[in-house]
Amino acid sequence: MFRYAICNETFQGWEHAHICAHIAELGYTGLEIAPFTLAERITDVTAHQRAELRRQAEAAGVQILGLHWLLARTEGFHLTSPDPDVRQRTGEYLTQLAHAAADLGGNILVLGSPAQRSFPPTITLQQAQDYALDTLRYCLPALEQRRVYLCLEPLASSETNFLNTAAEAVSLAQRLDHPYVRLHLDVKAMAAETQPAPAIIRAFAPWLTHFHANDPNKRGPGFGQTDFRPILQALRDVRYTGWISVEVFDYSPDPDTIARESIRYLRQCEPTPTEPLSIPT
Repeated sequence: MFRYAICNETFQGWEHAHICAHIAELGYTGLEIAPFTLAERITDVTAHQRAELRRQAEAAGVQILGLHWLLARTEGFHLTSPDPDVRQRTGEYLTQLAHAAADLGGNILVLGSPAQRSFPPTITLQQAQDYALDTLRYCLPALEQRRVYLCLEPLASSETNFLNTAAEAVSLAQRLDHPYVRLHLDVKAMAAETQPAPAIIRAFAPWLTHFHANDPNKRGPGFGQTDFRPILQALRDVRYTGWISVEVFDYSPDPDTIARESIRYLRQCEPTPTEPLSIPT
């Protein structure tokens, strides 16, 4: 029913080919990549290396769906910087990330990176939004050329002061008014909103293009108190066809257990094909 992926930084120290073969055995068909696991900057990954990473994944029956943690562990980039040179440099780097995602066989960029988007107290929220729009406009031609979706990720106020809710992310996307700028939702992040995750999914379904499965305790689905049955029911109800990608921040007890038990639990929580679509009242 759903397509499951997992983020590669979960497997710290593992070779890429080994990751692909292992997750394929567990039933995943997608792999999401953090650029910092490949090189200091994505521009350091050559065309030959990108082709080989894609070949190894496809040989295992896995698609590299795209990239996340786009600006993490980089220097000199910031989404809401008051400095126009920084904004241009950041937008041009997002362009390079779009090209890399497409070269690897994917079409998703998840714009999280809370440290590289928080705005300083010297500017207003309106200014931060305007600066973010200016930054993102630099990468729009590449998104369209390579058919890569930039998915804005709402994150909790404990992580950043910019784009804390799905409504705020969609509002920014609406201002950009570009078909390749969309919404990403994350279960951990949605837990900080006032509405439950299923309601957020239903409310913003027309914008939803990518999805992270995790628990507010920073572990995988099934490793905490979050019940994923109503979440997957909501995704089915809105006829979501994108990836459900497991992303964790606590790598205990080990990568194999995380990957194995997360997909087992998600499959256990899937609505059965015979269940009717639920219509909320």
